[in-house]
Amino acid sequence: MSIHILHLHSTFNYGGKEARAIRLMNAFGDKARHTIVSAMPDQLEARAYIAKGVKYEIAQDPPPLSGKPSVKRYEAIARYMRRFDLVLTYNWGAIDGVMAARVFGKGLPPIVHHEDGFNADEAERLNPVRNMYRRIALPAANGLVVPSHMLERVALKHWRQPPERVHRIANGVPTGLFTGKPDAKLIPQLRKRREGEVFIACVAGLRPVKDLPMLVRACGGLNARFKLVIFGEGPERQTILDAAEAMAIEDQVILPGFLPEAHRYMGLFDIFAMSSKSEQAPISVLEAMAAGLPVVAPRVGDIPQMVAEPNQQFLSDRSEVSIRDRIETLAKHPQDAKQIGAANRERARALFDEGAMIGAYARLYGAAMGRPEVLR
Repeated sequence: MSIHILHLHSTFNYGGKEARAIRLMNAFGDKARHTIVSAMPDQLEARAYIAKGVKYEIAQDPPPLSGKPSVKRYEAIARYMRRFDLVLTYNWGAIDGVMAARVFGKGLPPIVHHEDGFNADEAERLNPVRNMYRRIALPAANGLVVPSHMLERVALKHWRQPPERVHRIANGVPTGLFTGKPDAKLIPQLRKRREGEVFIACVAGLRPVKDLPMLVRACGGLNARFKLVIFGEGPERQTILDAAEAMAIEDQVILPGFLPEAHRYMGLFDIFAMSSKSEQAPISVLEAMAAGLPVVAPRVGDIPQMVAEPNQQFLSDRSEVSIRDRIETLAKHPQDAKQIGAANRERARALFDEGAMIGAYARLYGAAMGRPEVLR
């Protein structure tokens, strides 16, 4: 008999945490069925990537996950959670599911909370009110999962969680899929490459915390011919296009929207670049590594621990000049870029294949329910 898992998400648009949750849902197959709640009910685009045959539903009558602290609302959330075998909560936007268990914990199923990073409002400084709220709520969870060393330190120091309840599980990607030939038809603008032209990829939500106008300005200063393709959706789209127009490179900056299955296109590129204010352990970097690309990025989150040693010199402080200069160096030395990419590929295969990630989550969730083998 399959178990019934409740997923409480801050949003269910497609991003890093949603991609991982869906990979796990797909991997668990008929061992589990799922009910998904989004704190923003209109943000559900990630459902399109759940595999056929996986049993799931979008909750039609959930209590609100967001709002002012309210005993009545906490009681309603707790009452709703009692019908499930396991509750998984994701990020600050779903922390009230954990708080509901803190206030009305009797008879509730086990809860595992996941924290994947911060938005722009906490990119440079943690919010002390949110820190306190997490300290109060998190003891009600059976465990806290983080993907990065940095978030692990935050959980121990600022959220004051005991080490035995904090589980760092590295993100993983299906590295074997990245060995195939990429599909050039997915991005028509890349079908013809001019002599000496370099193709640069970035995969990111078009949100302020990713600071993509900075990446556009950095590329605008390149001496090399280039095309920059930014895969993603979000509210910053027009701001990015305005930055490209201001640099007179609007024909070289391509925003095709979000494309799933990065293994189908990542191999078309020469360099992966990003300019985020805050990251933890970005799946997009792992996908670029699996495709054999060098990575240019700020030294944020776990990126320095993720990339191969030869790639270290291409991590920078977060400035346009630093990012520009590193992209320029790789563009001028394509053989060196390929060697760095090959080292990244080997590291991704050795340390970040999704098989290990899936196994770790299956063990953790099974242990929380007292049924160690149920998802394996």
